[in-house]
Amino acid sequence: MTIGLEGDTSASLRARPIDVSAERSRTIGAAGRHYFNAAGSGLMTDAVIEAMVLHLRLEQRMGGYEAATLRAPELAAGYEAAAALLGARPDEIAFFDSATSGLRAVFDALRLGDGDTVLAPRSSYVSQALRMLALSRYDGVRLRIIETDGTGAMDLDALESELASAPGRTVISAVHIPTSSGLVEPVAEIGALGRRYGALTVLDATQSVGHLEIDVTLLDCDALVTTGRKYVRGPRGTGFVYLRAGMLDGIGGWAPDVRGSVWTGAEEWTMDDTARRLETWEFSVAARLGLGVALGEAIERGAAQTEAHLVSSGTRLRDGLADIAGVSVTDPRASPSGLVTFTVDGVAGKGVSAQLREARIDSISVPAGHAQWDLGARGLASVVRVSPHVYNDDDDTAALLRHVAGIAREASR
Repeated sequence: MTIGLEGDTSASLRARPIDVSAERSRTIGAAGRHYFNAAGSGLMTDAVIEAMVLHLRLEQRMGGYEAATLRAPELAAGYEAAAALLGARPDEIAFFDSATSGLRAVFDALRLGDGDTVLAPRSSYVSQALRMLALSRYDGVRLRIIETDGTGAMDLDALESELASAPGRTVISAVHIPTSSGLVEPVAEIGALGRRYGALTVLDATQSVGHLEIDVTLLDCDALVTTGRKYVRGPRGTGFVYLRAGMLDGIGGWAPDVRGSVWTGAEEWTMDDTARRLETWEFSVAARLGLGVALGEAIERGAAQTEAHLVSSGTRLRDGLADIAGVSVTDPRASPSGLVTFTVDGVAGKGVSAQLREARIDSISVPAGHAQWDLGARGLASVVRVSPHVYNDDDDTAALLRHVAGIAREASR
């Protein structure tokens, strides 16, 4: 499903390569520095910024509610664009200010408690992991961390064993690509196992939406949470959730709000039967409009082409880094993605990133505190993470590899 691509066929879209020069020309942040932090916050295009600024000017002139009313068609189109990107329906989409807020809303609505089980991978991000730990500590939820197999991905046999013996309701808190490596978890197989044993699968896709081609029906997940600021290239303060139609039937909402509910009597209310029952009334309309533009651009680029381009970029970076003495690529074997992690002997990750930034090369250091079940378990205090996007060219790659080699040489003296 695509929007804004009249006349294009799926075959022609897949055959069309990413035009890096065109992407750079509409991305002012790509000029003058080498930006490798799409997994933190991707560079927005000029059109995304323009949509936000224009709306803020409109709010300035006529007021926030009145301006939002004028932009109602564009806001509605955002649901269609998010659904198209995920292979979902617009009524299965809810918007939030972050993926973390969306994840919290989904788990709150599930009302897990004593006797229920959550199964989580070692690749869980800190916010996701802390939510699960809090459910275990304060609500009596049984938490099980699933071990990895020889590739570094979730061990599917271990997952099935836990699913077969889990008491009560069971939720798989899955991850597509973690923050701490380029690992791509076997999420379709995870979802299929969950379906077989009657478990719900809630997928953290913050590092994969806009990065990999995604179809929620093929992934067999019940809910998916993601952010707008990373590979989608939208603004900070945006995120969205896919919620399979019917997933919350019979459960209701944990925190009903005027956005998705109607107060019908002194002690009665009704809730929207779409994913919007999870939303709250107040949000940044400007940010939401910017996200809508970014979603449309991601669809126009083509998910399949973007995935092929980014996976190829990741492979080139891993190969180049592996050839540098004193540098170790820390991605597990199951890492066909554009997100790359590494260490430099004798230099902490934060120090490497700081030195790269002095050369106008943007990366990020991921500490073990952001991924204790992964980095902590592997004995890695931190890793350097680089994450290219469609605006990175060969000069960017060459600059990164050259400066990392220089850092490694200096550290070895």
